[in-house]
Amino acid sequence: MAEILDAALVRSGTWGSLWLDGEQVAECYGCQIKLSKTKEDVARCRTLVAGKKLTGISGTGTVRIYNATSRLIQAEAQALKNGQDLRHTLISNLDDPDNPSNQRISITGVSFDDLTLADWEAAKLGQIEAPFTFEDFDVLDS
Repeated sequence: MAEILDAALVRSGTWGSLWLDGEQVAECYGCQIKLSKTKEDVARCRTLVAGKKLTGISGTGTVRIYNATSRLIQAEAQALKNGQDLRHTLISNLDDPDNPSNQRISITGVSFDDLTLADWEAAKLGQIEAPFTFEDFDVLDS
């Protein structure tokens, strides 16, 4: 007989939180952190199908925040004017009370890909997406 997923165990993003360089980002409403694999084809004898060999990984992600503070502008603008690409540490925590374990990930060497200086529209909530790359990660809790 097939096992049935207990729906209460599915983590809800409502219980997520994010820290940027040790400071909680209260205006954050979403976060995605991904690892992408780089693979090379491996030609093999006696088959026309190439195998795949992992040759590297790269880390990317996006932070989604409400435009309630100027946190990213304050953190990045002057450094960019000076030709500096600052590196940050992010910690994502998803601690749904229905799930017995939280999911906490730390990433370091975070470099934001762009900086939104202004983006607004009448009668619309201000939202900013901040894509980034990162250099290392640790699974703190799973």
